[in-house]
Amino acid sequence: MGLLLAYLVVVATCFALLEIQIEGGAGWAKNLPTWRISNTIWNKLLGRAEITGYHLCLNLFLLALFHLPFIMLSQWSWQLETRALGSLLCLFVIEDFLWFVFNPHFLLARFFKKDVPWHKVWIGPFPAFYYSGLVVGGLLIHWSYYGF
Repeated sequence: MGLLLAYLVVVATCFALLEIQIEGGAGWAKNLPTWRISNTIWNKLLGRAEITGYHLCLNLFLLALFHLPFIMLSQWSWQLETRALGSLLCLFVIEDFLWFVFNPHFLLARFFKKDVPWHKVWIGPFPAFYYSGLVVGGLLIHWSYYGF
């Protein structure tokens, strides 16, 4: 499990650095030519002001990529599925946090609710989805190794 966590941190770092190059200091694709959907149940569930085409496509790409081993090995199981989905949820949280750590327009000095309008719901010092993503992702990974 330690190797999986190390791998997720490496992938999340690369992913964060890529998104910084794409978005710059304008988080949540603010200056990108992408469609946006607001005021839906999904916005409320995800704690986001809006859903963007950029993020939907990027996340679907990552979902597909995390399932590539199933295709390459022609093997699928609930154990592997929970590990893939749990890893993806944890990756989203780690990458989002690292985006702030490495982004010269933010760094941790501007990691506050008032400076990050695209994260609508915060619990303490972090966006709410950090907690839910890590808890659900961590449970899925745990179950994939040790059973339900």
